[in-house]
Amino acid sequence: MWAPDATTVSVVVDGSSSPMTRDGQWWRYPSAATDPGRYGFTIDADSGDGAPAVLPDPRSPRQPDGVHSTSAPFVVDETLWTDRGWAGRPIAGAVVYELHIGTFTPDGTFDSAIERLDHLVDLGVGFVEVMPINGFNGTHNWGYDGVAWYAVHEIYGGPAGFARFVDACHGRGLGVVLDVVYNHLGPSGNYLPQFGPYLTSGANTWGQSLNLDQADSDPVRAHILDNALRWLREFHVDALRLDAVHALVDHTAIHLLEELAVRTDALSAELGRPLSLIAESDLNDPRLITDRGLGGYGLAAQWDDDVHHAIHTAVSGERQGYYGDFGSYDCLATVLTKGFFHAATYSSFRRRRHGRPIDPAVVPSTSLVVYTCNHDQIGNRATGDRPSAYLTPGQLAIKAALVLTSAFTPMLFMGEEWAASTPFQFFTSHPEPELGEATATGRISEFADHGWDAAEIPDPQDPETFARSKLDWSELEQPDHLRILEFYRSLIELRASTPEITDRHLDRVEVDFDEQAGWFAIHRGAVTAVCVLTDQAITVPITLTPLLTFDPVTVDHGAIESSGHNVIIGRRPGGA
Repeated sequence: MWAPDATTVSVVVDGSSSPMTRDGQWWRYPSAATDPGRYGFTIDADSGDGAPAVLPDPRSPRQPDGVHSTSAPFVVDETLWTDRGWAGRPIAGAVVYELHIGTFTPDGTFDSAIERLDHLVDLGVGFVEVMPINGFNGTHNWGYDGVAWYAVHEIYGGPAGFARFVDACHGRGLGVVLDVVYNHLGPSGNYLPQFGPYLTSGANTWGQSLNLDQADSDPVRAHILDNALRWLREFHVDALRLDAVHALVDHTAIHLLEELAVRTDALSAELGRPLSLIAESDLNDPRLITDRGLGGYGLAAQWDDDVHHAIHTAVSGERQGYYGDFGSYDCLATVLTKGFFHAATYSSFRRRRHGRPIDPAVVPSTSLVVYTCNHDQIGNRATGDRPSAYLTPGQLAIKAALVLTSAFTPMLFMGEEWAASTPFQFFTSHPEPELGEATATGRISEFADHGWDAAEIPDPQDPETFARSKLDWSELEQPDHLRILEFYRSLIELRASTPEITDRHLDRVEVDFDEQAGWFAIHRGAVTAVCVLTDQAITVPITLTPLLTFDPVTVDHGAIESSGHNVIIGRRPGGA
């Protein structure tokens, strides 16, 4: 146990306390002959009055009774695995499907999610990305308030349930991406500061910053590195999505991300299967995804919000907040051919220059993960409404086509593929009344600044907010939803079978558009996707042999006639 400033440390095993022996900054005790049922630690117990608090293990593998209780041992049962033949797969170019375990199914467990994996296989998905599952206080939230980083939320099925889920995914040919959070800890159940200087006096949007570069930071970094590698090794996870890496404050010569990438690549070589790191970053900095030999960190991929913003604003017409710089067809052309819109250019939302250009000769396009929506872009809207709540089916098809025919790595958000009508709202279940009230008040205040009536903002603490956010799988029996689903399936199948669409070179992507007429075309070799963004009937002067359309079209005299809000994908005569 690392507790550098402690005077005494004891281990409490099944209620029996035994003192540990100091070894520098560490404390040691001989391992028990058999695994205990429950265990924890007391620190400087003689300095206070009354019975000392028994703290959970900072690296607890299981918290059966919640994050405030004692820990329990857990080791993955090696006989569980049936995926010994799983060779893994690289993330580049695969279709990723993001889901939240608690709302993906009515039961909200790993085992119930397993029952829906065949749907994802039929859809053509390559990876399942699971939102954070580490231990947090309460019954349900998005997962970003975790405090027991090494444990798995018990209500989902605990660590054994997660292992079964990963094994089931691999059995169906699906890779698994796990969303992990290393930039802050949640507000309830964080006992790390009682053990050592895990945190600094600095803070980010969500809480105190982790101690990555100050005195005694090496064990803190090890706490993160060992956690990340544990998911990849012990739970057979294929990739990690690293939450908000721009909030990691690290001024050391070897940034934590670079160190993690080096360790991940070494583990990949040892295990003989691809392992990937995907960053969520607000910086538009290609160094994250540039090879280390060229001065980068060497991560496999990063999320690209610019592509989302450009597509969303061009199709929906929304321009508020950070959408202000986006919306033109020229902007859409920029992101589809260059990756970033803000690349050392002025951002009116930030009121400064932002980003850095991508060199397509150095960074493959599939290093950027793009999407029509994700948990943030839905859940951080005032009412958590999906695009299906305010766009036409044709507009939804346009957004899907622009993402799935792009040169990037596409990601879907659960239910998107059938235009789910259920929202994905911001929900919490803080047991502490003061935390719950602060969360609800903060949410109302945030959107009041944008003109929203407080009565329209769902209360995150209301159990109905969580219940409303669960997918309604019965919608798959309805013709309108099936129509969207079939288009997604066909589009993903076309992507998989068409080499031009999976080409990784941004400098080979070409676009045409006429903003006044209302159409936009993306060319991938001989394959072209034409999007009619107006609701009016128009003629697009492009010659195509259609391969896939959302609504019927007429091809006459080398032009396409569409009744509006439509997608036409086809081959151009004469090749590229």
